Amino acid sequence: MHLRSLLSATGKLSFRTVALRQFASGHREIPALTKERYPSVKRGQFSEVSDRDVAQFESILGDNSRVLTQPEEIQGYNIDYLGSVRGFSRVVLKPKSTDEVADILKYCNERKLAVCPQGGNTGLVGGSVPVFDEVVISMQLMNKIEQIDKYSGILVCQSGCVLETLEQKAAENGLVMPLDLGAKGSCHIGGNVSTNAGGLRLVRYGNLHGSVLGVEAVTAEGRIMDLMSNFKKDNTGYHLKHLFIGSEGTLGVITRLSIFCPTASKSVNVAFLGLDSYESVKKTFLAAKQGLGEILSSCEMIDAPSLESSTYHFNLQSPIEKYPFYMLIETSGSNMSHDEEKLNNFLENTMEKRLVLDGTVTNEPTKMRNIWKLRELIPDSLINDGYCFKYDISLPLDNFYDIVLAVRERVGPLATKVTGYGHIGDSNLHLNVSCPKYRAEIHKLLEPYVYEYTSNVRGSVSAEHGIGFLKTKYLKYSKRPESLALMSQMKQLMDPNGILNPYKVLPQV
Repeated sequence: MHLRSLLSATGKLSFRTVALRQFASGHREIPALTKERYPSVKRGQFSEVSDRDVAQFESILGDNSRVLTQPEEIQGYNIDYLGSVRGFSRVVLKPKSTDEVADILKYCNERKLAVCPQGGNTGLVGGSVPVFDEVVISMQLMNKIEQIDKYSGILVCQSGCVLETLEQKAAENGLVMPLDLGAKGSCHIGGNVSTNAGGLRLVRYGNLHGSVLGVEAVTAEGRIMDLMSNFKKDNTGYHLKHLFIGSEGTLGVITRLSIFCPTASKSVNVAFLGLDSYESVKKTFLAAKQGLGEILSSCEMIDAPSLESSTYHFNLQSPIEKYPFYMLIETSGSNMSHDEEKLNNFLENTMEKRLVLDGTVTNEPTKMRNIWKLRELIPDSLINDGYCFKYDISLPLDNFYDIVLAVRERVGPLATKVTGYGHIGDSNLHLNVSCPKYRAEIHKLLEPYVYEYTSNVRGSVSAEHGIGFLKTKYLKYSKRPESLALMSQMKQLMDPNGILNPYKVLPQV
């Protein structure tokens, strides 16, 4: 069953839920166990969960319904929504407070039980599911919004809050979340911060190292680190919050955070443009930076196969005719007439130069949402081909699309589609290779080729989704040995028993 059919049959569901229903119904192949697909990865010297451990977890949480042990209950926590990895945890814990997380981690550390923190499980690199039999700590029930200060723009919440919920609450207070993702209906803000997610608004608001003002995190030993701050200026020694932003749950479990939300723009416009070449895309981006300046809030590139996948699988309609490339440009400002004038001047200039061949512009909320859907639903549409190898990389703009052409030639007819789209505003390409089902033959053609190619042009093997499990042995293409050694020392200092999200981020020795 296509995603569009399942969505229409079940109403508004998160794509994680839809994906899991597809696995259960047999419409998508349940992946092989990670230990079978990646036999070189060996289980660490951790204890195995016993009935006595389960009883202790029930004692800590005081509620049997928050300790899941039945196979049918925990299957969804063992599989990532891409269907690329699958663990075999036998217990999922659902704490509601930081103290409960601390008690769980203290016990697991004493027992040397490995744990896997999990948010919305929308990650693309296998970082949010067990590799073997780790205890899953799901943050789903830690979803309280504690404070929104419309004067300072600071939002304080627990880490299990869904990003779209925070976006709605911020909007009610005249604010905007500095982070926007296609998976916002499922992903958790704690997972976003733990992976330093980038998203669609980074060109305007920067990354989460700047937007997150403070965090509360629990270390492997069960120590609660209160690093919360309600101020943008807090220059008091080492900024320890940065240890947890982007560390993917390997140094501690984020339980609360405070984040700065800018004032919502009164004037928002969206342009959807058609172009005939990547060279035109690159020149149009430069024209957008020069002509739109401070009101430019998003700049996305989409190739023809990506848009075709999105429109087909979700029954969407493109507002313009077919072109080899498309750009989605959003502006956000405070004066509609001023912003429209700048946008019109930009479009006139690029169309006179034959950079932009066709386009549409709107400031109507419904039309803007429909245009954004074309871009946001691409990643989910591509997995509907059966299986999709996804690569999230940073590349110099001169080489931005070349890798798509190189990979397309390399895999040939083995792939259903080879597509490229992404945040050209911050040099982040999403390279996708879809096929009917996982094939080791394609995997070997892609890795390490994609990462070697990226390294050769001095790019980054992970732009915004982290390293997780799938990229650990490729981290060396972006980090020098001295940096890797220091990262290992930090891990040893903060998690001496190695129980926090093992087999992730750092290469296995």
